[in-house]
Amino acid sequence: MNTLNDLVKYQDASIVSHSILKNKAGNVTLFAFAKNEGLSEHTAPFEALIQVVDGMADITISGKMHRIRNGEFIILPANLPHSVHAPENFKMVLTMIKS
Repeated sequence: MNTLNDLVKYQDASIVSHSILKNKAGNVTLFAFAKNEGLSEHTAPFEALIQVVDGMADITISGKMHRIRNGEFIILPANLPHSVHAPENFKMVLTMIKS
């Protein structure tokens, strides 16, 4: 049996993703961010849940930065600008609910 950490490996200067589940109701995707990688500010039309499964990340929502660590989670509200930065290697599960 695999763990979430086993499904994606870190790659230097990259963000690696692995789709776990995808259907009309939403999707679940596992990401591995190399140190200093990130996603620039953007919005999404649906709520999402980020769960950190390794390391830590800085998640900024509407200009407010939140540092979340292994085992913690944060909700991204729909239509609010957010970004992700990896001050160190980290892995997260992103669950987006569309309905």
